[in-house]
Amino acid sequence: MVIDVEGTDGRERGEDQEFERKSTLFSLAASEVLIVNLWENQVGLYQGANMVLLKTVFEVHLSLFGNKTVDSRNQRTLLLFVIRDHIGTTPLADLQETLSADMQNIWASLSKPSDVGKHQLSDYFDMSFATLSHKIFAAEQFESDVQELRKRFMDKGRDDYVFQRAYHKRIPADGVALYMESIWAQVQMNKDLDLPTQQELLAQFRCDEISAVALSEFNVQVKSQKQPVETGRVVEGLGTMMRTWRSSALERYDRDASRYHPGVYERKRGDLVGVLDSALSPLFLGQLKNLHKTCLTQFEREMHECTRGEDYNFAEISMAAREHCEAAFCAGAREAVPAKDEEAAQWTFDGESTLLREDMSSVADQCRREETKKMIDAIERNFKRQILDPIEAHLRMPTPKMWDEILLVFRTTLGGAEAAYIAKAKNLDCTETENLTALSTLRKNAWLVFRTKVDEQTTDQNFLVKLRMYFEERFRCDERGVPRVWTSHDDIDGTFQRARDETLALVTLYSKISPVDGSLAWALPDVPVDALASSDEDFDFAASLTVFSQAKALDLAAAFRKDAEAFYVEAKRSTVASATRVPRWMYGLVAILGWNEAMFFLFNPVYLVSMLFIAVIRCIMIRLGLVDPVAQAARTTVRAVENRFRGHVVQAVAWHGGPVPALEDSQTVGDEDHGVHRD
Repeated sequence: MVIDVEGTDGRERGEDQEFERKSTLFSLAASEVLIVNLWENQVGLYQGANMVLLKTVFEVHLSLFGNKTVDSRNQRTLLLFVIRDHIGTTPLADLQETLSADMQNIWASLSKPSDVGKHQLSDYFDMSFATLSHKIFAAEQFESDVQELRKRFMDKGRDDYVFQRAYHKRIPADGVALYMESIWAQVQMNKDLDLPTQQELLAQFRCDEISAVALSEFNVQVKSQKQPVETGRVVEGLGTMMRTWRSSALERYDRDASRYHPGVYERKRGDLVGVLDSALSPLFLGQLKNLHKTCLTQFEREMHECTRGEDYNFAEISMAAREHCEAAFCAGAREAVPAKDEEAAQWTFDGESTLLREDMSSVADQCRREETKKMIDAIERNFKRQILDPIEAHLRMPTPKMWDEILLVFRTTLGGAEAAYIAKAKNLDCTETENLTALSTLRKNAWLVFRTKVDEQTTDQNFLVKLRMYFEERFRCDERGVPRVWTSHDDIDGTFQRARDETLALVTLYSKISPVDGSLAWALPDVPVDALASSDEDFDFAASLTVFSQAKALDLAAAFRKDAEAFYVEAKRSTVASATRVPRWMYGLVAILGWNEAMFFLFNPVYLVSMLFIAVIRCIMIRLGLVDPVAQAARTTVRAVENRFRGHVVQAVAWHGGPVPALEDSQTVGDEDHGVHRD
C-alpha cells in the first residue's frame, strides 16, 4: 500500500504548515519505508531541505512512539532519500555523506525523552539513498534511473531491496485500518506540531500589545470603585459603569486588533474578555454582598417596626417585608451585571438570592422567637399578679381542702394564660412544635411561681407564726371567737390538747401539696425537661410537691410545742392569780380601823391646806407639761448635792489617810478647784 502526501513546501497552504507536519509524522510512524523526495540543489541547505520540519517530526515521533524497547534491529523504519535532478557533478557518495551528517546533527540536537536519550538514530531508522537524473535535460537517463529504482521495490533478491523483514510492522490486513486510526488520533491530539506561522506570531504580538493598552485604562477605572465596594457601601450605578468600562475596552481592542490574523484575534479577544471579567467579578460579588447586607438590615428594621404595635399578623408582616427586600435585591443585582445581552447569562446571582432568603428566614424566626418570649413574659407577669394574692389568702386560712382551693385557682388562672397565649400565637404564625414548647415553658414557669409563693409563706418563721395564730384562735377564744377569761373551773388541759392537736395537724397538711379531690390532679403539670429549650436547670416535679421534709416537719412541731406550752403555763398562772386575790371583807375591816386617822387628816387645817396646795401645783404642772422638766431638774439638783457631799468626804478621808469611797466611772468628786478625780 502506497500513501502519497502533499509536498512539504507547497503553495496551496501557504504559511499553514500544521497539516504538513502531521502528515509527515503519520507517514513516518505508520510506514515501513518513507521516501524523502528532494532536489540535488537542496542538499546541504537547512531550510531548503526542510531540516526544521524533520527535526520537529523526529522530536514528536520520539515522544509519542519512541518508548519501545530497542533490543533488536526490528521495528525500524527505512528512510529512502531520492535525490532529483542529479547531474553527476557531485557524486552520490558525497551527497549521501552530507545528508547522513545532517541527519546525525538533527538527531544530536533533539530534545529526547529520558528513556530514549541513550539511543542512536540507527536504533530507529536506516537510511538509504538513490538519485534520478534531470527529467527534462536527460529524459532517457531519467527513465533508466526510475526503472532501476523500481527494481529495489520489486526484486526481492537484491541486496538493497527496501521491504526487508526488519521494517515489517507485522500488522494483519484486517487490523491496518484500526492501526492507522490510532496513530492518526495520537498525531491529532499532539500540540507540539501546532507551531504558529509568521503571520500568527505577528498577530499574537500585536494583539497582546493592544490588549495591554486596553487593560491599563480599564484597570484605572476599576480601581476607582474598588475601595467603596470593599468598605461595604452599595455603589449606585455600578453596573452601568462596569458595562461601560468593559465595552470600551473591547471596542478599543476590536478597532486595532481586528486587522490581524482572525484566529489569533478571536483567541486573544477571548483571553481579554476573561481578564476583564476576572477584574469585574470582585466588584460584582462585592456589590451583591453589600446588597445582601443592606436588604437584610432593611428587612430586620421593617420587622421590628411593624411588630411594635399590639394588633398585627406576623405572617403577613414577614411576607410583605420579605417580598419588598427580595425585589430591592434583585433590582440591584440585575443592575450590577457587568455584561449585556447574551453575555449577561453567565453573571448569575441565584446563589446570593437563595442565601438572602435563608438569612431573612433566620431573622424572621429570631424575631418571632423574641416576640413569643415577650408575649410569654407578659403572660407570666399577669399570671403572677393574679395568682399570688389568692394563694397567700388560702395559706393564711388553712382548711382540710386548702390545697384543693389553691390548685383550683391555679388551674383556672393557668387555663386563662394558656388561652391568651394560643390566641396571640396565631398572629405570630408559630409552628405546632413551637407552641408545644412555649406551653410547656409557660406551665413550668407558672408552677415555679406557685412554688416560690408557697416557699415564701412556709418559711420557718412565717410557718411558726401561722401555727401560733391558729393555736391562739382555738385556745384563747371560744367557738364564737370571744376571748376566754380562765377560771379555776375551766377545762384548760382539754382545751389545750384539742388546740394543740388541731394545730399540729397543719404541719402534715402544709408539708406536701396533696389535694383531696382527685380531679384536680391534672392541675399539676408534669413537664419534661427536654421540652424546655430555655431552661438550663433540672426540673423535678415530684420533688416540688414536697414543701418541707419529714425532719423539718418534726423540728417545726417541736418548736411549736414550746410556744404552746408557754400559752398553757400563762393560762394556769392566771387562774392562780384570780384564786389568791384579797377577800372583800378585808376592805371593810381596813375602813373601820383606819377611820379615825382619815378624819384627823381631813379636819386638820394645816394638813388639809398643804394637801390642796400640792394638788393645785400638780394640776398646773400637768396642764403646762412641766412634770418631766421639773423631775429632771430635781434629779440634777439632787445629784449635784450628792456629788458635793461626796467630795467633802473624800477630802476629809484623804487628809486623815482613810480609804476613798467607791464612785461611778468618770464621776468628778469635790470642787473643780481641788481637782480630785477617780483614778
